Amino acid sequence: MVEYSPGYLADHWCWRGHILLCLEGELHTELEDGRQFTLTAGMSYQVGSNAEGHRSSSTTGAKLFIVD
Repeated sequence: MVEYSPGYLADHWCWRGHILLCLEGELHTELEDGRQFTLTAGMSYQVGSNAEGHRSSSTTGAKLFIVD
């Protein structure tokens, strides 16, 4: 379980694989190629290791279940 506070912004690109489920709030994910996605409660995504650089942010905060 991970909680991001309002205003969270990752300071680096991550290349590690994850399975991520948004339990509360809203999480914004940006891929290195410029695509952007927003997860809200009940939504999930997965990314493989060394597949795509990604970083996250949250303006309102988010509670997540993450499997690395």
